[in-house]
Amino acid sequence: MRILLTGATGFIGRHLVASLQRGGHTVRAALREEIPVAPGVERAVVGDIGGSPDWRPALAGVDAVIHAAGIAHAGPDVPPERYHRVNHAATLHLAHAARGRVERFVFLSSIRAQTGPSSPAVQRETDDPYPTDDYGRSKLAAERGLAEIDDLFAVSLRPVLVYGPGVRGNMGALIGLARLPIPLPFGALRARRSLVAVETVAEAVAHLLTTRDAAGKPPAGPFIVADRVPVNVGEIIAALRAGQGRRPGLLSVPVPLLRAGLSPLGRAALLERLDSPLVVEGLRLAQSGFTPSVSSREGLRRLGALLARRRTDGEQNRE
Repeated sequence: MRILLTGATGFIGRHLVASLQRGGHTVRAALREEIPVAPGVERAVVGDIGGSPDWRPALAGVDAVIHAAGIAHAGPDVPPERYHRVNHAATLHLAHAARGRVERFVFLSSIRAQTGPSSPAVQRETDDPYPTDDYGRSKLAAERGLAEIDDLFAVSLRPVLVYGPGVRGNMGALIGLARLPIPLPFGALRARRSLVAVETVAEAVAHLLTTRDAAGKPPAGPFIVADRVPVNVGEIIAALRAGQGRRPGLLSVPVPLLRAGLSPLGRAALLERLDSPLVVEGLRLAQSGFTPSVSSREGLRRLGALLARRRTDGEQNRE
């Protein structure tokens, strides 16, 4: 297939490019401007996706679209109008341009289209969605808009917190902590969270490009994607450090003491994020025949080993 990919230079997009090329597909990257891309990738400069670009040249000869571009985080620094323009309106603008032209349209949504940053109950696609911020609401609005477009086989993928080489944000900060040569006071944090390896996200996208339901039609609606078993913060740290050949190095400091110590530093909110549950169950992907190829513990261990090798190689190159 020839696939138009937006967000090809982002964290998930770079892994999608590599995965799709390994699968024998031709990737055409939709770019804001002329910038270097991976070897073998076609370029299509479309400008700002939030500016209603003309998608027709980029879509010429394309079999499928993977829309991974958008504002990838929730935060008070992003005005609601920008979420709407980039995550919602721009998605539907591209989808309408692709209508009747492509075999499949895969939208990279988010678990935040379904729930807030934490949930006391296991989340499934069959649950009613209740996003709690403008980021999640913009993703859900895009999903619902796609479902209303005739002559477009669109599917939405809802990843949980993604980890992998190059990740930033909260997961990147946690990986940075795990690399420190000191004990960490997170052994008492027990809240479990579902994570997903970026490789698994890429595999799920490739699966949704070709899978069909029992009636022989492309599947519709949202699909949650996550590793098989949720983990807590201590298990994340332990797995990352195991990949580096290190012991877990975790101290079981009571949560009230942690909170008292972090509050004067303005990091109490970080503690709340680390110790809040969000467990999901991707029923629809499983029913379609997809199984994640790696567990969180194994994926994090591999990531820790990769980062350790890169650090060692960097040190040797400097010598």
